[in-house]
Amino acid sequence: MNTTVVSALIAKLTAGCGLVLLLPLMTALFGEEPVLPFIYSMALCFLLAAFLRYKGKKRVINLNPRDGLAVTALSWICISILYLFPYFLSGLLSPLDALVESISGLTGTGATVFSDLTVLPKSILFFRSLTHWLGGLGIIVIFVALFPQAGKGSARMIDAESTGPYSSRAVPRIKEMAKALFAVYLLFTVSAALIYTLLGMNFFDAVNHAFSTIATGGFSTKNESIAFYDSTPLKLAVIFFMVISSANFGVYVAAWKRGIRVLWENTEFKVYLSIVAAATILISLNLMLESGLYAPSALLEALFTSASLSSTTGFISYDFEAWPHFSQVILLILMFIGGCGGSTSGGLKVTRIILLFKSMTAVLRQKLHPRAVIQTRAGGENFSESMLLEVFCFFFIYTMSIFLWTALIAASGADIPSALGLSIATMSNSGPALGQFGATCNWSAMPAMTKMVVALSMLMGRLESFTLLILFLPSFWRKNGW
Repeated sequence: MNTTVVSALIAKLTAGCGLVLLLPLMTALFGEEPVLPFIYSMALCFLLAAFLRYKGKKRVINLNPRDGLAVTALSWICISILYLFPYFLSGLLSPLDALVESISGLTGTGATVFSDLTVLPKSILFFRSLTHWLGGLGIIVIFVALFPQAGKGSARMIDAESTGPYSSRAVPRIKEMAKALFAVYLLFTVSAALIYTLLGMNFFDAVNHAFSTIATGGFSTKNESIAFYDSTPLKLAVIFFMVISSANFGVYVAAWKRGIRVLWENTEFKVYLSIVAAATILISLNLMLESGLYAPSALLEALFTSASLSSTTGFISYDFEAWPHFSQVILLILMFIGGCGGSTSGGLKVTRIILLFKSMTAVLRQKLHPRAVIQTRAGGENFSESMLLEVFCFFFIYTMSIFLWTALIAASGADIPSALGLSIATMSNSGPALGQFGATCNWSAMPAMTKMVVALSMLMGRLESFTLLILFLPSFWRKNGW
């Protein structure tokens, strides 16, 4: 690994994240709230950036694959640590709790260690939502869109940070693609904020919830989340934005260039919509038959919760802890799968589910016709054996990680169903879980060991395991060669 190149790029990222703190700082100034926590946090960002810049190269031309992976993984770890300081220096959280809150925000998990949001300064509430928005599209994507010096290795950096086994690159040049993705992201965010304001939210709440929705994060300014507003039109608007944020943003760029039919022809998005629709029907029927809810209420709450958990946003409109076990199992499955590759949502991704299913059918057909040459196709593309192997490896790591986190959380005192639900919720970055860590709970009372486990799980889930695990390979740190 070329440490001088990696240091130089991480320096730019940390300096950029220091500049981002100007926004909550201005919020604190206008609201006459404490500003020193943000000033000190900015100073730490700039000091680290200056040190890394001193150690790094003055000009970065290109990155090799290993350096690109290192920049992505190490920058996420660095920024997660730096962004704990506004919480800690405000005197609101301990260092460990502040780290968990920071990672939950940046990874789009949206679970919180705060027990009462109503007592928090507006600047802290805004900062929480802003971390969602920064991490939702991706720190690296925004960096590549704004800075020209990343070089050819920027594609490797974006691949390491992006979600899903592949993405639709509608623009040939990676910098132009990053700019296009950022433009779509910004357009969706502004649209959501305006519509939420028109439907009854005050402007501050609308901006915060727009950040959370489009980033599929889930942080709210209210303890009750979206349930606080008790507005059907608002819930429908939130559903719409959660669903569109679960699609591949590269497909939106392609639709922008070639027409809306590109979106309707996207197999992954159609399968995702089918999953949400099927879950909504099954849950609403279950709620009507077992819980006695009237059809309109059952349908609305089932649709909202299905969209919220399948998109891994994690907004709450109803306490699904009170729902029948059948409905809760469906919700766990939705969290496990997540949204589409190339979106801001977490989870295994619908693309991988499609490829796993098609690979299974290909194996069965191969058994029937041993001499036939059978290729795995999805979305009009042929997938190579190496790509399919990567999908199977990711599925194995994803499921084994969930089992490992479940065992560690259970060892800290949680019951098995609660531990499993929390493991899926953090690995998929969906936020709310079941049992002890359910929809209406916060993480303030978690044992320290559990908090450390969920912090690692959230980071692994957001970086899709490979990018983080590769840091543990001894060969990764050798100066020359693999």
